[in-house]
Amino acid sequence: SSAERPKRPMTAYFRFLTENRDVFRQKNPEINNVELIKKIAGAWKELPASQKQFYEEARKTDWQRYKEQLALYKAQLTPAQAAALKEERRKRLARRRSLRVKKELTVLGKPKRPRSSFNIFLSEHFQESEGISPVAKLKKLHDAWQKLSTSQKQPYLQLAEDDKVRYENEMKSWEAKMVELGREDLIRSSRQRQKPKTTESGKKAKTAKASSQEKKTKLKLKKSEE
Repeated sequence: SSAERPKRPMTAYFRFLTENRDVFRQKNPEINNVELIKKIAGAWKELPASQKQFYEEARKTDWQRYKEQLALYKAQLTPAQAAALKEERRKRLARRRSLRVKKELTVLGKPKRPRSSFNIFLSEHFQESEGISPVAKLKKLHDAWQKLSTSQKQPYLQLAEDDKVRYENEMKSWEAKMVELGREDLIRSSRQRQKPKTTESGKKAKTAKASSQEKKTKLKLKKSEE
């Protein structure tokens, strides 16, 4: 288990923060956590080098102990266990990167992606739908959506089209802003940009997307029931 892996030692600053957090909190009970961390960071910055050295020496001692413990831990692993833990770590780091990217895009105000016709139908009727659980409600609405005629689905299809137009317009403005900020890495490639569609191809795309959405919903329901 990765829980048995020796923990990396704290940095000198984090050790200082951990040891002094309660003291700073008692002296400044009125401030929030963000302001408290800023105050502690400021105190660390002004700390004399001789006092910082104490925390740095403690870090070095802990780091040496950590390397010895890590070597013993790795020595007891079979090749299969080592490979499994490596894969677990890769997935964990990938999740962290994904969360960091999402958080950054939220801070930068990236427009929300357009909703599908089924998602619009779902959000409109979810609260009033009967069901003892969210999964039961979702299943009931999914069945109701499938029973709708093409004419009954048309308002939702149109709303989905309108939302795509909204998304494209907002993305153009947002991407222009990102270029000004020097963040060209966040700009979509030309292939990702929405291309004009003929009436016939547009209808086919709507049908394909609706079918794909329904398949995804079925899969979610199946997993929930299992």
